[in-house]
Amino acid sequence: MEIKKGGVVSKLLEDVYIPKMFKVRQTFPRPIIFPEEIPEIVKEELSQKRFSDQIKPGMSIAITAGSRGIANVVIITKAIVDFVLSKGALPFVVPAMGSHGGATAKGQLEVLESYGITEASLGCPIKSSMSVKMIGLDETGREVVIDKNAAEADGIIISCRIKPHNAFRGKYESGIMKMMAVGLGKQIGAERVHQMGMQYIGENLPIIGNAILKHAPILFALPCIENSFDETCKIVGVKRDEIAKEEPKLLQEAFANMPNIIVGECDVLVVDEIGKNYSGTGVDPNITGTFSTPYASGGIKVQRTAMLDLNEPSHGNGLGTGLASAITKRLFDKLDLEKMYPNCITSTVLESARIPCVVASDKEAIQICIRTCVNINQDNIKIVRIPNSLHIEHIMLSEAYYDEIKNYPNLEIESEPEYLGFNEEGNLW
Repeated sequence: MEIKKGGVVSKLLEDVYIPKMFKVRQTFPRPIIFPEEIPEIVKEELSQKRFSDQIKPGMSIAITAGSRGIANVVIITKAIVDFVLSKGALPFVVPAMGSHGGATAKGQLEVLESYGITEASLGCPIKSSMSVKMIGLDETGREVVIDKNAAEADGIIISCRIKPHNAFRGKYESGIMKMMAVGLGKQIGAERVHQMGMQYIGENLPIIGNAILKHAPILFALPCIENSFDETCKIVGVKRDEIAKEEPKLLQEAFANMPNIIVGECDVLVVDEIGKNYSGTGVDPNITGTFSTPYASGGIKVQRTAMLDLNEPSHGNGLGTGLASAITKRLFDKLDLEKMYPNCITSTVLESARIPCVVASDKEAIQICIRTCVNINQDNIKIVRIPNSLHIEHIMLSEAYYDEIKNYPNLEIESEPEYLGFNEEGNLW
């Protein structure tokens, strides 16, 4: 597809005014566990008798590792591996990411490697396979499957992050139940969770998750929660028989620690970069308000969204582009449909992989969003610019917000308004 600067589209957009922008710092509560503290915290948590007694010498222990960009994931995973080794057991890691990584064993290994999770960094094997094993039936009579290597281990430790989901609401969202039902379920299991539609996933997760707890050798879970700055703030062990009761409480803690775009609404949202390590849908709709289904809501209220680039760790998986109003040719050229579409087919949600308007440059992506906004003051348009949906401490606002900052005690001005700098190609410096 030919997308060139200087064509009809460029001419239609060349006179669209982009206002001055200024930098602000958003302040949120910041409970934190520092990286150097993590190994000892994991060791102390797992040394409790209720966890440590479940690991016996010679046992093969599968440890889950997912596809999300979890803070300190290598440190946390290695600390679990080291504890299992200290008990004389034989740990190995299994990718627990459903259909991510292009729904291939190699692709899932590549995802882990992009986070630094390798056999060398962990000191144990990584067994990546898309093969699953039927372990039993759930309460509705459906077959339940999980990763074959994990199913045949003597024990499984669920390592994951608990976080609000980006497409549905329920007692269990992204967390332990989902890691078991979708992550360990590989492509087949993930598809079964989603096959009734996203509106029912909140019901399906505990049904399938409880069946896995009943039929698979789950020992316990060690989930983490992150603060508003993408930093680890809690690591806690959860007994197998307490997962169903305790996870909803931890989810509420995760909600309380989520950041937000404090101004609450804008005309145009500019996202410098999207990626799978920021969210399963490239951007976290809980921040950006760009949801792929009607079964979840929240985030900033916005009329148009421009997405400018796709990061390298996504390996071409540009899910999230369909939630944009416009993207750049640079982002479009990085898309690998073979990596994107397996997620959509499995989840039954196609919206996040649709291709929006594609324009030649960053400048035109912003301009097309401005021009197509309706019922706004074009000369005093409200624009918010964020680097990505995960790191929003430092963001930019258009000058229309400048006099309003005094109304927001958790916003601090960091620069005076000035025009954005674009190079000859029309891309931001």
